[in-house]
Amino acid sequence: MTIENKLAELERRNAEAELGGGETRIEKQHQGGKLTARERIHILLDDGSFQETDKFVIHRCTNFGMAQQHVPSDGVVTGYGMIDNRLVYVFAQDFSVFGGSLSKAFAEKICKIMDMAMKMGAPIIGLNDSGGARIQEGVQALAGYGDIFLRNVMASGVVPQLSAIMGPCAGGAAYSPAITDFIFMVRDTSHMFITGPEVIKTVTQDEVTKEELGGAMTHNETSGTAHFACDDDEGCLLLLRELFSFIPLNNQEDPPIKTCGDAPNRSEPSLKDVVPVNPNSPYDMKKIITAVVDDQYFFEVQEHYAKNILIGFARLNGRPVGIIANQPNFLAGALDSDSSVKGARFIRFCDAFNIPLVIFEDVPGFMPGVQQELGGIIKHGAKLLYAMAEATVPKLTVITRKAYGGAYCVMNSKHIRADYIFSFPTAEIAVMGPEGAVSIIHRDKMANAEDPEATRNELVADYRDKFASPYNAAELGYVDEVIDPTETRPKLIRALEMLKNKRDINPPRKHGNIPL
Repeated sequence: MTIENKLAELERRNAEAELGGGETRIEKQHQGGKLTARERIHILLDDGSFQETDKFVIHRCTNFGMAQQHVPSDGVVTGYGMIDNRLVYVFAQDFSVFGGSLSKAFAEKICKIMDMAMKMGAPIIGLNDSGGARIQEGVQALAGYGDIFLRNVMASGVVPQLSAIMGPCAGGAAYSPAITDFIFMVRDTSHMFITGPEVIKTVTQDEVTKEELGGAMTHNETSGTAHFACDDDEGCLLLLRELFSFIPLNNQEDPPIKTCGDAPNRSEPSLKDVVPVNPNSPYDMKKIITAVVDDQYFFEVQEHYAKNILIGFARLNGRPVGIIANQPNFLAGALDSDSSVKGARFIRFCDAFNIPLVIFEDVPGFMPGVQQELGGIIKHGAKLLYAMAEATVPKLTVITRKAYGGAYCVMNSKHIRADYIFSFPTAEIAVMGPEGAVSIIHRDKMANAEDPEATRNELVADYRDKFASPYNAAELGYVDEVIDPTETRPKLIRALEMLKNKRDINPPRKHGNIPL
Protein backbone atom coordinates (compact mmCIF):
# COMPACT_ATOMS: atom_id res chain seq x y z
CA MET A 1 0.00 0.00 0.00
CA THR A 2 1.40 3.39 -1.01
CA ILE A 3 1.73 6.38 1.32
CA GLU A 4 -1.10 8.04 -0.59
CA ASN A 5 -3.35 5.11 0.22
CA LYS A 6 -2.33 5.20 3.85
CA LEU A 7 -3.04 8.93 4.06
CA ALA A 8 -6.41 8.39 2.42
CA GLU A 9 -7.20 5.72 5.00
CA LEU A 10 -6.21 8.15 7.78
CA GLU A 11 -8.45 10.82 6.30
CA ARG A 12 -11.37 8.39 6.06
CA ARG A 13 -10.96 7.30 9.67
CA ASN A 14 -10.71 10.89 10.87
CA ALA A 15 -13.89 11.81 9.03
CA GLU A 16 -15.70 8.79 10.48
CA ALA A 17 -14.66 9.69 14.03
CA GLU A 18 -15.60 13.34 13.61
CA LEU A 19 -19.09 12.37 12.44
CA GLY A 20 -19.81 10.88 15.86
CA GLY A 21 -23.22 9.22 15.91
CA GLY A 22 -23.99 10.32 12.37
CA GLU A 23 -25.80 13.16 10.63
CA THR A 24 -29.26 12.14 11.86
CA ARG A 25 -28.27 12.18 15.51
CA ILE A 26 -26.28 15.39 15.10
CA GLU A 27 -29.35 17.03 13.61
CA LYS A 28 -31.43 15.78 16.53
CA GLN A 29 -28.90 17.33 18.91
CA HIS A 30 -29.27 20.66 17.10
CA GLN A 31 -33.05 20.46 17.12
CA GLY A 32 -32.90 20.06 20.88
CA GLY A 33 -31.04 23.38 21.15
CA LYS A 34 -27.69 21.70 21.85
CA LEU A 35 -24.32 21.76 20.10
CA THR A 36 -22.23 18.65 19.43
CA ALA A 37 -19.18 17.76 21.49
CA ARG A 38 -16.74 19.03 18.88
CA GLU A 39 -18.72 22.22 18.24
CA ARG A 40 -18.56 22.96 21.95
CA ILE A 41 -14.80 22.43 22.08
CA HIS A 42 -14.37 24.75 19.07
CA ILE A 43 -16.15 27.59 20.93
CA LEU A 44 -14.41 26.91 24.23
CA LEU A 45 -10.81 26.82 23.00
CA ASP A 46 -8.72 29.28 21.02
CA ASP A 47 -9.12 28.84 17.27
CA GLY A 48 -7.04 25.98 15.90
CA SER A 49 -5.54 25.04 19.25
CA PHE A 50 -7.38 21.77 19.96
CA GLN A 51 -5.32 18.59 19.75
CA GLU A 52 -7.50 15.50 20.03
CA THR A 53 -6.29 12.37 21.82
CA ASP A 54 -7.56 8.78 21.53
CA LYS A 55 -9.65 9.61 18.50
CA PHE A 56 -9.87 6.02 17.35
CA VAL A 57 -10.60 4.32 20.67
CA ILE A 58 -13.56 1.91 20.61
CA HIS A 59 -15.30 -0.02 23.38
CA ARG A 60 -14.46 -3.66 24.13
CA CYS A 61 -17.92 -4.92 25.06
CA THR A 62 -19.17 -8.03 23.25
CA ASN A 63 -22.45 -8.55 25.14
CA PHE A 64 -25.97 -7.66 23.98
CA GLY A 65 -24.95 -7.20 20.35
CA MET A 66 -22.38 -4.50 21.17
CA ALA A 67 -19.65 -6.30 19.21
CA GLN A 68 -21.30 -5.05 16.01
CA GLN A 69 -21.65 -1.46 17.26
CA HIS A 70 -18.37 0.42 17.23
CA VAL A 71 -18.05 4.18 16.83
CA PRO A 72 -14.56 5.75 16.89
CA SER A 73 -14.00 7.92 20.01
CA ASP A 74 -16.71 5.89 21.78
CA GLY A 75 -18.86 8.82 22.88
CA VAL A 76 -16.31 11.20 24.39
CA VAL A 77 -13.93 13.65 22.70
CA THR A 78 -10.74 14.26 24.68
CA GLY A 79 -7.63 16.37 24.20
CA TYR A 80 -5.88 19.59 25.04
CA GLY A 81 -5.76 23.14 23.75
CA MET A 82 -5.51 26.77 24.75
CA ILE A 83 -7.74 29.41 26.31
CA ASP A 84 -6.17 32.84 25.92
CA ASN A 85 -2.93 31.03 25.06
CA ARG A 86 -2.94 29.08 28.34
CA LEU A 87 -2.96 25.27 28.37
CA VAL A 88 -6.10 23.34 29.36
CA TYR A 89 -7.22 19.72 29.09
CA VAL A 90 -10.78 19.04 28.04
CA PHE A 91 -13.24 16.21 27.58
CA ALA A 92 -16.64 16.57 25.92
CA GLN A 93 -19.21 13.83 26.15
CA ASP A 94 -20.95 13.11 22.83
CA PHE A 95 -24.66 12.42 23.28
CA SER A 96 -24.96 11.40 19.62
CA VAL A 97 -22.96 8.22 20.37
CA PHE A 98 -24.80 5.71 22.59
CA GLY A 99 -26.48 8.66 24.36
CA GLY A 100 -23.09 9.73 25.71
CA SER A 101 -23.14 6.69 28.00
CA LEU A 102 -19.91 5.84 29.80
CA SER A 103 -18.03 2.65 28.96
CA LYS A 104 -14.74 1.45 30.40
CA ALA A 105 -12.90 2.71 27.31
CA PHE A 106 -14.74 6.05 27.58
CA ALA A 107 -13.62 6.39 31.22
CA GLU A 108 -10.04 5.44 30.38
CA LYS A 109 -9.90 8.28 27.85
CA ILE A 110 -11.00 10.78 30.49
CA CYS A 111 -8.61 9.36 33.07
CA LYS A 112 -5.71 9.65 30.63
CA ILE A 113 -6.16 13.38 30.08
CA MET A 114 -6.75 13.94 33.81
CA ASP A 115 -3.43 12.24 34.49
CA MET A 116 -1.75 14.39 31.85
CA ALA A 117 -3.28 17.53 33.35
CA MET A 118 -1.85 16.66 36.76
CA LYS A 119 1.62 16.02 35.30
CA MET A 120 1.58 19.28 33.37
CA GLY A 121 -0.13 21.40 36.03
CA ALA A 122 -3.03 22.51 33.84
CA PRO A 123 -6.81 22.81 34.46
CA ILE A 124 -9.34 20.14 33.54
CA ILE A 125 -12.60 21.14 31.86
CA GLY A 126 -15.41 18.61 31.50
CA LEU A 127 -18.38 19.17 29.18
CA ASN A 128 -21.02 16.75 30.41
CA ASP A 129 -23.85 15.44 28.21
CA SER A 130 -24.45 11.81 29.09
CA GLY A 131 -27.22 9.35 29.82
CA GLY A 132 -25.07 7.73 32.51
CA ALA A 133 -23.34 4.37 32.74
CA ARG A 134 -23.48 2.09 29.69
CA ILE A 135 -25.73 -0.64 31.03
CA GLN A 136 -24.37 -3.27 28.62
CA GLU A 137 -20.97 -3.07 30.37
CA GLY A 138 -22.30 -3.53 33.90
CA VAL A 139 -19.72 -3.22 36.65
CA GLN A 140 -16.96 -2.20 34.21
CA ALA A 141 -18.81 1.06 33.59
CA LEU A 142 -19.17 1.59 37.34
CA ALA A 143 -15.45 0.94 37.73
CA GLY A 144 -14.85 3.65 35.15
CA TYR A 145 -16.78 6.17 37.24
CA GLY A 146 -14.78 5.18 40.31
CA ASP A 147 -11.53 5.73 38.42
CA ILE A 148 -12.69 9.24 37.46
CA PHE A 149 -13.90 10.08 40.99
CA LEU A 150 -10.51 9.20 42.45
CA ARG A 151 -8.75 11.50 40.00
CA ASN A 152 -11.21 14.31 40.76
CA VAL A 153 -10.30 14.03 44.42
CA MET A 154 -6.55 13.81 43.81
CA ALA A 155 -6.68 16.84 41.49
CA SER A 156 -8.72 18.91 43.95
CA GLY A 157 -6.70 21.94 45.05
CA VAL A 158 -3.85 21.00 42.67
CA VAL A 159 -5.33 22.07 39.32
CA PRO A 160 -8.65 23.87 38.78
CA GLN A 161 -11.50 21.61 37.67
CA LEU A 162 -14.43 23.17 35.82
CA SER A 163 -17.63 21.37 34.79
CA ALA A 164 -20.33 22.35 32.32
CA ILE A 165 -23.59 20.39 32.42
CA MET A 166 -24.89 20.66 28.86
CA GLY A 167 -27.43 17.86 28.78
CA PRO A 168 -28.38 15.04 31.13
CA CYS A 169 -26.07 14.13 34.01
CA ALA A 170 -27.74 11.46 36.09
CA GLY A 171 -26.96 8.89 38.73
CA GLY A 172 -23.36 8.36 39.81
CA ALA A 173 -22.22 10.56 36.91
CA ALA A 174 -23.34 13.62 38.89
CA TYR A 175 -20.73 13.06 41.59
CA SER A 176 -17.80 13.87 39.35
CA PRO A 177 -18.96 17.44 38.62
CA ALA A 178 -19.94 17.81 42.28
CA ILE A 179 -16.29 17.29 43.31
CA THR A 180 -15.05 19.89 40.82
CA ASP A 181 -14.59 23.57 41.64
CA PHE A 182 -17.31 25.24 39.57
CA ILE A 183 -20.41 23.93 37.79
CA PHE A 184 -22.09 25.67 34.84
CA MET A 185 -25.57 24.65 33.68
CA VAL A 186 -27.70 25.54 30.66
CA ARG A 187 -31.32 26.50 31.14
CA ASP A 188 -33.93 24.09 29.73
CA THR A 189 -31.43 21.62 28.21
CA SER A 190 -29.31 20.51 31.18
CA HIS A 191 -30.47 18.33 34.07
CA MET A 192 -28.56 16.81 36.97
CA PHE A 193 -29.93 14.39 39.55
CA ILE A 194 -29.10 11.14 41.30
CA THR A 195 -32.49 9.51 40.61
CA GLY A 196 -34.78 10.73 37.85
CA PRO A 197 -38.50 11.56 37.95
CA GLU A 198 -39.57 8.04 36.93
CA VAL A 199 -37.65 6.35 39.74
CA ILE A 200 -38.88 8.88 42.28
CA LYS A 201 -42.48 8.32 41.22
CA THR A 202 -42.05 4.56 41.55
CA VAL A 203 -40.41 4.71 44.98
CA THR A 204 -42.10 7.67 46.68
CA GLN A 205 -45.18 8.32 44.48
CA ASP A 206 -44.05 11.95 44.10
CA GLU A 207 -44.48 13.47 40.66
CA VAL A 208 -41.86 15.96 39.53
CA THR A 209 -40.51 17.18 36.18
CA LYS A 210 -36.87 16.95 35.15
CA GLU A 211 -36.63 20.74 35.27
CA GLU A 212 -38.06 20.96 38.78
CA LEU A 213 -35.88 18.12 40.01
CA GLY A 214 -32.54 18.95 38.47
CA GLY A 215 -32.75 21.89 36.09
CA ALA A 216 -30.32 24.78 35.90
CA MET A 217 -32.30 27.11 38.17
CA THR A 218 -33.07 24.34 40.66
CA HIS A 219 -29.36 23.82 41.25
CA ASN A 220 -28.47 27.52 41.02
CA GLU A 221 -31.25 28.84 43.22
CA THR A 222 -32.43 26.05 45.53
CA SER A 223 -29.82 23.33 46.07
CA GLY A 224 -26.72 25.49 45.56
CA THR A 225 -25.04 22.63 43.67
CA ALA A 226 -24.32 24.74 40.57
CA HIS A 227 -22.63 28.13 40.29
CA PHE A 228 -23.79 29.54 36.95
CA ALA A 229 -26.99 29.35 34.87
CA CYS A 230 -26.61 30.13 31.16
CA ASP A 231 -29.14 30.66 28.39
CA ASP A 232 -27.54 28.40 25.78
CA ASP A 233 -24.48 26.30 25.00
CA GLU A 234 -22.49 29.13 23.45
CA GLY A 235 -23.15 31.49 26.35
CA CYS A 236 -22.11 28.77 28.78
CA LEU A 237 -18.79 28.18 27.04
CA LEU A 238 -17.97 31.89 26.75
CA LEU A 239 -18.77 32.38 30.45
CA LEU A 240 -16.46 29.47 31.24
CA ARG A 241 -13.68 31.21 29.30
CA GLU A 242 -14.35 34.37 31.32
CA LEU A 243 -14.01 32.53 34.64
CA PHE A 244 -10.80 30.95 33.39
CA SER A 245 -9.27 34.42 32.95
CA PHE A 246 -9.26 34.93 36.74
CA ILE A 247 -7.61 31.68 37.86
CA PRO A 248 -4.08 30.23 37.69
CA LEU A 249 -3.16 27.02 35.89
CA ASN A 250 -2.30 25.23 39.13
CA ASN A 251 -1.66 25.66 42.85
CA GLN A 252 2.00 26.58 42.34
CA GLU A 253 1.25 29.61 40.17
CA ASP A 254 -0.24 33.03 40.80
CA PRO A 255 -3.41 34.09 38.94
CA PRO A 256 -2.84 35.93 35.65
CA ILE A 257 -2.36 39.70 35.91
CA LYS A 258 -3.93 41.85 33.21
CA THR A 259 -2.91 45.31 32.09
CA CYS A 260 -5.11 47.77 33.95
CA GLY A 261 -6.41 50.95 32.36
CA ASP A 262 -8.28 51.99 35.51
CA ALA A 263 -6.22 54.41 37.63
CA PRO A 264 -5.03 52.68 40.82
CA ASN A 265 -5.28 55.95 42.77
CA ARG A 266 -8.83 56.63 41.61
CA SER A 267 -11.07 57.94 44.38
CA GLU A 268 -14.80 57.28 44.21
CA PRO A 269 -17.00 60.15 45.50
CA SER A 270 -20.14 58.00 45.26
CA LEU A 271 -18.93 55.87 48.19
CA LYS A 272 -19.36 58.78 50.61
CA ASP A 273 -23.14 58.33 50.66
CA VAL A 274 -23.66 54.61 49.90
CA VAL A 275 -24.02 53.52 53.54
CA PRO A 276 -27.30 54.95 54.90
CA VAL A 277 -27.34 57.18 57.97
CA ASN A 278 -30.01 54.94 59.49
CA PRO A 279 -28.11 51.79 60.60
CA ASN A 280 -31.19 49.64 59.96
CA SER A 281 -31.70 50.73 56.35
CA PRO A 282 -30.72 48.28 53.59
CA TYR A 283 -28.37 49.13 50.73
CA ASP A 284 -26.74 47.24 47.86
CA MET A 285 -23.20 46.11 48.71
CA LYS A 286 -22.58 45.57 44.98
CA LYS A 287 -22.46 49.35 44.60
CA ILE A 288 -19.42 49.46 46.86
CA ILE A 289 -17.74 46.49 45.20
CA THR A 290 -18.20 47.75 41.63
CA ALA A 291 -17.10 51.27 42.57
CA VAL A 292 -13.82 49.93 43.95
CA VAL A 293 -12.71 47.22 41.49
CA ASP A 294 -11.10 47.64 38.06
CA ASP A 295 -13.48 48.89 35.37
CA GLN A 296 -16.40 48.39 37.79
CA TYR A 297 -16.44 44.70 36.79
CA PHE A 298 -17.47 42.13 39.38
CA PHE A 299 -17.72 38.53 38.09
CA GLU A 300 -20.30 37.17 40.51
CA VAL A 301 -20.44 33.48 41.40
CA GLN A 302 -23.65 31.75 42.59
CA GLU A 303 -25.65 34.96 42.28
CA HIS A 304 -29.00 33.17 42.63
CA TYR A 305 -28.22 31.24 45.84
CA ALA A 306 -27.97 32.52 49.43
CA LYS A 307 -28.22 36.13 48.30
CA ASN A 308 -27.33 37.46 51.75
CA ILE A 309 -23.68 36.83 50.89
CA LEU A 310 -21.88 37.84 47.68
CA ILE A 311 -18.95 35.92 46.23
CA GLY A 312 -17.06 36.35 43.01
CA PHE A 313 -13.93 37.54 41.23
CA ALA A 314 -12.68 41.00 40.33
CA ARG A 315 -9.36 42.75 39.69
CA LEU A 316 -7.54 45.45 41.59
CA ASN A 317 -4.86 47.13 39.47
CA GLY A 318 -4.98 44.10 37.16
CA ARG A 319 -4.51 41.55 39.94
CA PRO A 320 -7.35 38.98 40.40
CA VAL A 321 -8.96 38.85 43.84
CA GLY A 322 -11.73 36.79 45.37
CA ILE A 323 -14.46 38.88 46.95
CA ILE A 324 -16.72 37.85 49.83
CA ALA A 325 -19.28 40.40 51.01
CA ASN A 326 -22.33 40.56 53.22
CA GLN A 327 -25.37 41.84 51.33
CA PRO A 328 -27.57 44.11 53.50
CA ASN A 329 -30.27 44.02 50.82
CA PHE A 330 -31.10 40.39 51.76
CA LEU A 331 -31.82 39.22 55.31
CA ALA A 332 -29.98 42.36 56.47
CA GLY A 333 -26.74 40.60 55.49
CA ALA A 334 -27.03 38.14 58.38
CA LEU A 335 -25.18 34.84 58.01
CA ASP A 336 -27.29 31.68 57.78
CA SER A 337 -26.45 28.06 56.99
CA ASP A 338 -26.58 28.40 53.20
CA SER A 339 -24.54 31.61 53.02
CA SER A 340 -21.92 30.15 55.37
CA VAL A 341 -21.37 27.10 53.17
CA LYS A 342 -21.39 29.24 50.02
CA GLY A 343 -18.72 31.53 51.43
CA ALA A 344 -16.61 28.74 52.90
CA ARG A 345 -16.28 26.78 49.68
CA PHE A 346 -15.34 29.88 47.70
CA ILE A 347 -12.70 30.87 50.28
CA ARG A 348 -11.12 27.41 50.11
CA PHE A 349 -10.92 27.59 46.31
CA CYS A 350 -9.23 30.99 46.41
CA ASP A 351 -6.83 29.87 49.12
CA ALA A 352 -5.93 26.70 47.21
CA PHE A 353 -5.09 28.68 44.09
CA ASN A 354 -3.29 31.72 45.52
CA ILE A 355 -6.05 34.26 44.92
CA PRO A 356 -6.07 37.06 47.53
CA LEU A 357 -9.30 37.61 49.45
CA VAL A 358 -11.07 40.93 49.93
CA ILE A 359 -13.94 40.94 52.42
CA PHE A 360 -16.59 43.67 52.56
CA GLU A 361 -18.29 43.40 55.93
CA ASP A 362 -21.70 44.56 57.10
CA VAL A 363 -23.04 41.73 59.26
CA PRO A 364 -25.53 42.00 62.15
CA GLY A 365 -24.73 38.45 63.25
CA PHE A 366 -25.80 34.90 62.56
CA MET A 367 -29.44 34.40 61.64
CA PRO A 368 -31.61 33.64 64.69
CA GLY A 369 -34.47 31.15 64.55
CA VAL A 370 -35.59 27.64 65.38
CA GLN A 371 -35.20 26.44 61.79
CA GLN A 372 -31.65 27.74 61.58
CA GLU A 373 -30.65 26.07 64.84
CA LEU A 374 -32.28 22.74 63.92
CA GLY A 375 -30.79 23.00 60.43
CA GLY A 376 -27.28 23.04 61.89
CA ILE A 377 -26.26 26.70 61.75
CA ILE A 378 -23.59 25.96 64.35
CA LYS A 379 -21.77 23.43 62.17
CA HIS A 380 -22.44 25.34 58.93
CA GLY A 381 -21.31 28.65 60.39
CA ALA A 382 -18.22 26.85 61.68
CA LYS A 383 -17.35 25.93 58.08
CA LEU A 384 -17.07 29.61 57.18
CA LEU A 385 -15.02 30.28 60.31
CA TYR A 386 -12.73 27.32 59.57
CA ALA A 387 -12.18 28.29 55.95
CA MET A 388 -11.44 31.92 56.76
CA ALA A 389 -9.05 31.09 59.60
CA GLU A 390 -7.24 28.39 57.59
CA ALA A 391 -6.63 30.58 54.52
CA THR A 392 -3.05 31.81 54.16
CA VAL A 393 -3.43 34.02 51.06
CA PRO A 394 -3.46 37.81 51.57
CA LYS A 395 -6.71 38.68 53.39
CA LEU A 396 -8.11 42.22 53.53
CA THR A 397 -11.30 43.40 55.22
CA VAL A 398 -13.33 46.55 54.73
CA ILE A 399 -15.93 47.09 57.49
CA THR A 400 -18.59 49.34 56.02
CA ARG A 401 -21.14 49.27 58.82
CA LYS A 402 -22.10 46.47 61.23
CA ALA A 403 -19.66 43.93 62.61
CA TYR A 404 -21.49 42.29 65.49
CA GLY A 405 -20.91 39.27 67.68
CA GLY A 406 -19.37 36.03 66.48
CA ALA A 407 -20.00 37.09 62.89
CA TYR A 408 -17.46 39.91 63.42
CA CYS A 409 -14.84 37.30 64.24
CA VAL A 410 -15.80 35.03 61.34
CA MET A 411 -15.73 37.72 58.62
CA ASN A 412 -11.93 37.95 58.61
CA SER A 413 -11.11 39.71 61.87
CA LYS A 414 -7.58 40.22 63.18
CA HIS A 415 -8.19 37.34 65.57
CA ILE A 416 -8.28 34.81 62.71
CA ARG A 417 -5.27 36.21 60.84
CA ALA A 418 -6.65 39.07 58.76
CA ASP A 419 -3.65 40.86 57.30
CA TYR A 420 -5.12 44.33 57.12
CA ILE A 421 -8.46 45.78 58.18
CA PHE A 422 -9.97 49.01 56.96
CA SER A 423 -13.04 50.57 58.48
CA PHE A 424 -15.41 53.25 57.26
CA PRO A 425 -16.27 55.89 59.88
CA THR A 426 -19.82 54.45 59.72
CA ALA A 427 -18.67 51.11 61.17
CA GLU A 428 -20.20 49.67 64.33
CA ILE A 429 -18.07 46.94 65.93
CA ALA A 430 -19.56 45.39 69.05
CA VAL A 431 -20.79 42.22 70.74
CA MET A 432 -24.29 43.10 69.57
CA GLY A 433 -26.23 46.04 68.18
CA PRO A 434 -26.58 49.10 70.44
CA GLU A 435 -30.34 48.56 70.79
CA GLY A 436 -29.92 45.01 72.07
CA ALA A 437 -26.98 45.89 74.29
CA VAL A 438 -28.83 48.76 75.95
CA SER A 439 -31.87 46.54 76.55
CA ILE A 440 -29.65 44.22 78.61
CA ILE A 441 -27.20 46.61 80.27
CA HIS A 442 -29.67 49.36 81.18
CA ARG A 443 -32.83 47.35 81.73
CA ASP A 444 -33.43 48.76 85.22
CA LYS A 445 -32.58 52.35 84.26
CA MET A 446 -35.12 52.34 81.42
CA ALA A 447 -37.78 50.67 83.56
CA ASN A 448 -37.52 53.47 86.15
CA ALA A 449 -37.20 56.38 83.71
CA GLU A 450 -39.88 59.05 83.46
CA ASP A 451 -39.65 58.94 79.66
CA PRO A 452 -38.46 55.40 78.79
CA GLU A 453 -38.31 56.05 75.02
CA ALA A 454 -36.23 59.21 75.32
CA THR A 455 -33.96 57.56 77.84
CA ARG A 456 -33.54 54.55 75.58
CA ASN A 457 -32.63 56.71 72.56
CA GLU A 458 -30.07 58.60 74.63
CA LEU A 459 -28.49 55.41 75.96
CA VAL A 460 -28.39 53.82 72.50
CA ALA A 461 -26.64 56.88 71.06
CA ASP A 462 -24.18 56.89 73.92
CA TYR A 463 -23.41 53.17 73.51
CA ARG A 464 -22.96 53.57 69.75
CA ASP A 465 -20.46 56.41 70.24
CA LYS A 466 -18.47 54.85 73.08
CA PHE A 467 -18.51 51.11 72.41
CA ALA A 468 -19.57 50.47 68.81
CA SER A 469 -17.34 53.12 67.26
CA PRO A 470 -14.59 51.99 64.87
CA TYR A 471 -12.17 54.14 66.86
CA ASN A 472 -12.61 51.89 69.87
CA ALA A 473 -11.46 48.89 67.80
CA ALA A 474 -8.70 51.01 66.22
CA GLU A 475 -7.39 51.96 69.66
CA LEU A 476 -7.05 48.26 70.44
CA GLY A 477 -5.28 47.53 67.14
CA TYR A 478 -8.17 45.42 65.80
CA VAL A 479 -8.66 47.90 62.94
CA ASP A 480 -5.56 49.07 61.06
CA GLU A 481 -7.05 52.16 59.45
CA VAL A 482 -10.27 54.14 59.62
CA ILE A 483 -10.54 55.54 56.09
CA ASP A 484 -12.49 57.96 53.96
CA PRO A 485 -14.79 55.62 51.95
CA THR A 486 -13.92 57.48 48.73
CA GLU A 487 -10.30 56.24 49.08
CA THR A 488 -11.18 52.54 49.38
CA ARG A 489 -9.77 51.54 45.98
CA PRO A 490 -6.25 53.03 46.36
CA LYS A 491 -6.08 51.80 49.96
CA LEU A 492 -6.86 48.20 48.93
CA ILE A 493 -4.45 48.30 45.99
CA ARG A 494 -1.59 49.53 48.16
CA ALA A 495 -2.29 46.89 50.78
CA LEU A 496 -2.35 44.14 48.13
CA GLU A 497 0.96 45.36 46.74
CA MET A 498 2.42 45.34 50.25
CA LEU A 499 1.19 41.77 50.77
CA LYS A 500 2.23 40.29 47.43
CA ASN A 501 5.16 38.38 48.96
CA LYS A 502 3.23 37.23 52.04
CA ARG A 503 4.25 33.87 53.46
CA ASP A 504 2.12 32.17 56.08
CA ILE A 505 1.89 28.47 56.93
CA ASN A 506 -0.39 26.16 58.89
CA PRO A 507 0.89 23.47 61.29
CA PRO A 508 2.19 20.26 59.65
CA ARG A 509 -0.64 17.73 59.38
CA LYS A 510 -2.22 15.27 57.00
CA HIS A 511 -5.27 17.54 56.79
CA GLY A 512 -7.58 19.38 59.15
CA ASN A 513 -11.07 18.16 60.03
CA ILE A 514 -13.42 20.85 58.74
CA PRO A 515 -16.89 20.45 60.33
CA LEU A 516 -18.61 18.92 57.33
